[in-house]
Amino acid sequence: MLATMNQPYTTTTTSSDSASTRRENPMDRTLIAVPVIIAVNVLVFLAWQATDYSEALKQVMAGNFLVSPAHLAYGHWWTLITAAFSHIDLWHIALNMFVLWSFGSVLEKLWGTRVFVVFYFVAAIVASASHCFVSSVLMGDPNINALGASGAVSGLLLAFALMFPKHKILVFGVIPVPALVGALAFVAIDLWGLFAQTQGGGIGIGHGAHLGGALCGFLFWALYLRTRFERPTAGESFQMAMTPEEVQEFQRLRQKLDHEGPEALTPKEKVFLEQIRERVMRAHQQR
Repeated sequence: MLATMNQPYTTTTTSSDSASTRRENPMDRTLIAVPVIIAVNVLVFLAWQATDYSEALKQVMAGNFLVSPAHLAYGHWWTLITAAFSHIDLWHIALNMFVLWSFGSVLEKLWGTRVFVVFYFVAAIVASASHCFVSSVLMGDPNINALGASGAVSGLLLAFALMFPKHKILVFGVIPVPALVGALAFVAIDLWGLFAQTQGGGIGIGHGAHLGGALCGFLFWALYLRTRFERPTAGESFQMAMTPEEVQEFQRLRQKLDHEGPEALTPKEKVFLEQIRERVMRAHQQR
C-alpha cells in the first residue's frame, strides 16, 4: 500500500495590484475523473458480488470484465479496458482505489482532467495487453484471466515518482521513503514475481500488467511530462525582469526544485519566485 504524505506540488501567491496577475494553484482545481473512475470501479465490484445470485450475470461479467488472450481471440477487445475497472475481492478494490486516490488526485489536478483521463485509459490498455503477452508468450497459457486497476495505477505511481522523486510516500501506509525509491522497489518486486511465474512458481498476481502500466508511466514522463512541466529557464524575458544577482538566485532555486521538489522551498524563497513571476508577466505584457 502506498500513499502520499502531503501534496507534492503547491504554489504560493502574494497580494498584488491586479487580480489578473495571480497564478492558479493546480491543487485548487476540482477533481472530476478520479471520483468517477472510483465510482465505476465500485459499481462493477457490486455487480461481481451479485453474480452469486445469478448465473446469467456471472457469464456476462466473465465474458466482458476479464481479460486474457482467449478473450481477445474471441473478439472481446473491449476487455482491454473493462478489465481495468473490474475487481472481485474487497481487499483488491480497496487497495487499488486507495492508491488511485492518493496519487491520482494530485496528478489530475496538476495535469488537468483531459490529460489524466487519456493517460489512465492508455495505461490500462497497455497493462492489459502486457498481461496477455506475458500469459501467451512467456507462460504459454492463453486462458489466464486478469482484472483490476493495478496496471493503470502502477503507471500513475511511476509517473508521480519521476516527477517528484524525493517526495516522501508511505509504503504500507507507515514507512516513509522517497517516491522514486518506493516505485522502483515495486517494479523490482514485479520483475522478480514475473520471473518466478515463468518458472512455474509465483503467486496469482498480474506482474505483467503492473510492469506494462509502469512502462507506460515511464514513457509518458520521458516523452511529455519531463518537458511539459519543466521549470522555465532564464531566457530573454527573465533577463529583462531580473538583475544578474536575481538570475543567479533563480537558477539556484530551479535546481533545488528539480532535485528536492516544491515542498523544500522556504517561505522567503516562495515569495521571491512569486515576485519574479509577476515581474516577468508584466515584462511580457509590455513587449
